[in-house]
Amino acid sequence: MSKDEKPAKKEYFFFVGTTKYETELAEVTGAYVKSRIADFPDKGGLELEGQGNDPDKPFGDNDKVSLVLGHGEGPRRFNIVPPANFG
Repeated sequence: MSKDEKPAKKEYFFFVGTTKYETELAEVTGAYVKSRIADFPDKGGLELEGQGNDPDKPFGDNDKVSLVLGHGEGPRRFNIVPPANFG
């Protein structure tokens, strides 16, 4: 590689529902994922889908997850959890 060539940037991705989001970040937080969703509901939450037999789990603003795909792992998938109405 010559000094004028820039190394190719790695592209990572994740899904929210069926929508694919691309990023240059290898690790993301819940706050970052929410910031990418244009119509994210006020007081809504995120859920990270489990890999394989792992259960789905709540994913808070400060929680982090790697987007690097490993052997036997698929892309990270999130679901929007609507705000709860108790009454």
